[in-house]
Amino acid sequence: MTRASMLRLVIVLLGLAALNTACTTQASKSEYFGKTEPLPDQYLRYISGSETESLDPQIGTSQPDARIYAALYDGLTEYHPKTMEPIPSLATSWKVNQDSTEFIFFLRQGAKFSNGAPIKAQDFVYTFRRGLSPELASRNAYLSYYVKYAQAYNEAGAFVRDPRTGDFLLERDANPEAVAESSHTEPVTPPTVPNSSAAPAADTVAPEAAPPAAASPADTPPQGDQTAETEFHKTITSPLRFVVPGDEKARAKLVDKDPKLKALLEGKELVPVKAEDIGVEAIDDYTFRIVLVQPAPFLLGLLPHQFFRVLHRDTVEKYKTQWTQAENIVVSGAFTLEAWRPYNEIVVKKNPNFWDAGIVKLNKIAFYPLQDNTTKMNMYKAGEVDALSNHTVPIPWLDVIQPLRDYMDSPEVAIEFYAFNCKSGPTADKRVRKALNMAIDKVAAAKWRRIVKPLTAFTPEGIFPGYPQPKGDQFDPEKAKKLLVEMGYKDASGKFDPKKFPASEVELTYNPDGANAQVAEYMQAQWKQNLGITIPLKSVEFRTFLTSRARLQYKGIARSGWVGDYMDPYTFLGLFSEGGESGSGWTDPTYEKMLKQANATLDPAKRYELLAKAEAFMLEEQPVIPLYTNAVNGMKKPYVKGLEPNPGTLHAWKYVYIEYDRAKWDPSASNMDD
Repeated sequence: MTRASMLRLVIVLLGLAALNTACTTQASKSEYFGKTEPLPDQYLRYISGSETESLDPQIGTSQPDARIYAALYDGLTEYHPKTMEPIPSLATSWKVNQDSTEFIFFLRQGAKFSNGAPIKAQDFVYTFRRGLSPELASRNAYLSYYVKYAQAYNEAGAFVRDPRTGDFLLERDANPEAVAESSHTEPVTPPTVPNSSAAPAADTVAPEAAPPAAASPADTPPQGDQTAETEFHKTITSPLRFVVPGDEKARAKLVDKDPKLKALLEGKELVPVKAEDIGVEAIDDYTFRIVLVQPAPFLLGLLPHQFFRVLHRDTVEKYKTQWTQAENIVVSGAFTLEAWRPYNEIVVKKNPNFWDAGIVKLNKIAFYPLQDNTTKMNMYKAGEVDALSNHTVPIPWLDVIQPLRDYMDSPEVAIEFYAFNCKSGPTADKRVRKALNMAIDKVAAAKWRRIVKPLTAFTPEGIFPGYPQPKGDQFDPEKAKKLLVEMGYKDASGKFDPKKFPASEVELTYNPDGANAQVAEYMQAQWKQNLGITIPLKSVEFRTFLTSRARLQYKGIARSGWVGDYMDPYTFLGLFSEGGESGSGWTDPTYEKMLKQANATLDPAKRYELLAKAEAFMLEEQPVIPLYTNAVNGMKKPYVKGLEPNPGTLHAWKYVYIEYDRAKWDPSASNMDD
């Protein structure tokens, strides 16, 4: 057992006994909770959350994983440390066409992987293709479905070609009643040299502002016509090809339902969609182009997500499943891996080959994976860690902790919800889903949780200014009972009979991290109190839980939550797109069309209005139970600088450092101005 793990055990055993006394005594002696003595030599110790699923950024999907990936890997853009808006990183500037269907990025020359190899546009092409490969089976692959033919490749689809002429069957011919083709056919105009004082505008180069006191001068992109027409660009911007399932059984099922399609496929050959078909291109070594199948005005904000952070091809292909081992790994971020001790710690060290190494002050970061909040708080109090991730302060501690200067409290682009299994069991029926949702008093639940806001919608409350957020069903147990009566769960007199409800076919599955167990017990009590139904609870370890939820391997209800990948409502609403991560199995063609129509709308206010209509449509189908909008609710020592309480608790670690001069310590962890 390591020193860190032994200490945690001791703290758990001793700290619980004196919880209230320790809190009260500490509050009377200090403005901070516990010791404020940093380790020397710029060494940060951070509790990141649950055990890491993988150090492969295209595998892990959780927020704790994303925090570690942000240290190890870099992307075209990075999160602003305070706002999470996209700022330049490996791309110094970019050009966007008028309808947000084509993006051209000018890469930073001189950027290197940790082994010294240059980072080029071809590396991003490889990263995108690899993440979408069916063999990898990344659960985050859907995030890149906006890229032309990305979904077709990821789902092993096939084009339809006439063997006599070589012509491909087009979407507009096979499906003329569908929404108007969303891919554009006109090349963008050549870029101009970026001007850092100019405001971003459509069809112009748009460099982003760098973080305060952390700006790096943007490189000027290579001169000349970097966007000259290429053969690939001619092909990728031609009319959208029709795609059929590559799997014979799935294709037969589709054809049997559509005689017209059967006729169109007669005498044609199938051409599997390949990685080379998707809409990404290295125009030259330092110019990278993305062509989309539909407008995605939020793409720049999505690209800091771990799925798109650049990978070193030779390392991945040489070591295969072992490429993330410390002795093999090659990374692109501000830090590289020193050690990974599962269920104990991940240690990263400064990467001297990082393009912005000059501003990186931390020499090491130790990430500790822990679930129990009391353990986290006791380690923090003892000075064994310097900062805690979000959702860590237990409810009974809040009266003592909230007034302290090292408490982090700010709005979060995150929600808590329960997903219904919409494919099997009683919850496959919308009436059951709506009844279980209406039987929960979310206002009371939020008051109990104290730091959250009750939620009936699916987008977080008050995060997106100007968004006309719809409201879902309110607390109404009597209406819930009427819906269950319609299902036949009634006695001889026609009244709801809870004994008739098949509770044995439904259970609430959750991962036991943080307060999830207490919340599950609270919701179980709500259903018992308001409907007379006892729904069993099932606790599953986090990594197993993620996989089983994604595969709908749960009965009835599964705990879930979502932290926005970018600052736009679509990061929540897109979870219900085909291939999305809602964990519910619910999709609807009408909903998909509504989202596409919204993203094709150039006027921001009108786009928000259309997104809100799509959200209202989804809420009426009730694939989930929205619970509440989260807040950060974390801790950090006053000497930890640059660790901002941003909306996603996702940090650009290169801006974080230890301040040893007490006069420069942060006055408040929740409101940092410098």
